[in-house]
Amino acid sequence: MRNLALAILAGATVSVAGPAAAQTYDPGYPVCLHVYGRGANYYECRYTSLAQCNLSASGRAAQCDINPYFATAQVPVQRGYRRYRQIY
Repeated sequence: MRNLALAILAGATVSVAGPAAAQTYDPGYPVCLHVYGRGANYYECRYTSLAQCNLSASGRAAQCDINPYFATAQVPVQRGYRRYRQIY
C-alpha cells in the first residue's frame, strides 16, 4: 500500500511539473534583440552589431542587448614557460 501511494505521488509530481525552458541566448551572435509583447517576452540573438539590431528594433517594443553568453573564437595566445632540467 505504501509503494502504491509513493507511485501515485511521484506520478502527480511529474505531471504537474512544467516543460523545461530552452536556452534563451544563442552563443553564436554578439547582440540580441529583446522583444516585449503582450504576454510574450523573447530574445532574438541573430545580430552581428548593435547598429544592425537597432535597425530591426526601430518602431517596435524592443531593445538591443549585448549577449552575455557570446562565445568568442579568439583565445589569447600566451607563450608557455618551458622548464629544462640541468644535467650535471
